[in-house]
Amino acid sequence: MRFRIALILAKLAKPFSWLIPDARLKAMINMVPKKIPGISLNDDPQSFYPDKSKRMRVALMTGCAQRALDTDINDATIRVLKRFGCEVVIAAGQGCCGSLSHHMGKKNDAKSTALRNIDAWYSELNDNGLDAIVINTSGCGTTVKDYQHMFAGTEHEKKASTIASLTKDVSEILLELNLPQQAENQINIAYHAACSLQHGQKIISHPKDVLKQCGYQISEQKNSHLCCGSAGTYNLLQPKISEELKNRKVQSLEAKRPDIIAAGNIGCMMQIASSTNIPVVHTVELVDWATGGPKPKKLIDSP
Repeated sequence: MRFRIALILAKLAKPFSWLIPDARLKAMINMVPKKIPGISLNDDPQSFYPDKSKRMRVALMTGCAQRALDTDINDATIRVLKRFGCEVVIAAGQGCCGSLSHHMGKKNDAKSTALRNIDAWYSELNDNGLDAIVINTSGCGTTVKDYQHMFAGTEHEKKASTIASLTKDVSEILLELNLPQQAENQINIAYHAACSLQHGQKIISHPKDVLKQCGYQISEQKNSHLCCGSAGTYNLLQPKISEELKNRKVQSLEAKRPDIIAAGNIGCMMQIASSTNIPVVHTVELVDWATGGPKPKKLIDSP
């Protein structure tokens, strides 16, 4: 809720951002999207049951920034997981992964938020079992997978290790579910690999493989290993360098003349979308669309 309030205040200040001398504050205000989505009730603690026979029970991390910036991503994730046999749990007590505090060097704050997640998911694990903790924001996923290291040598290490070992990016789960091969279509996707996913988690081919299973044509961009400039809080702390990285990334993506740019991290999506007219859509939204879900709103609203 605090993140949403901050967004609303920043949006009100956006028309006057040119008056702000501080480059970092100006960068933060200019990153606010044109539309702030309404609250999704799907993000509240609850369970969603599979559309057919249950294959696994998973907890979905709803995040904090993503809940305020783009509720369509979690909604699409829930639909896809249900469609292919997952019971999806939104655990009571979960919240921010702690990554932004961690990036800022606020280790105690990061550990405090991380512990709340660990306790929330561990409670679900003990009560009814969990096959995985699914995360659809790769920046969060990288942090949660690192909980064991964060709590190494403490009384919480064992529980943190268990949670970290259960954590999977949504693309990993989608490959495990063996989605049916869809007929090829003519939609050209330029896939952006978030640094947190390809470097932090060493997940490189999974999202592209899933999109290919769904019939999309995938274009490989030049220098796909390079950062888009978002990098957690980097675009706020180093706006000038971040802008240079973003422009280079957008040029690389647009050079493939794609119909859509796909990515698996909300920070990257916002960063790239701020400098291109090509719709930027989360990978899971495209999977949802290809397997029976609605057309992503970003494609409906695009110019």
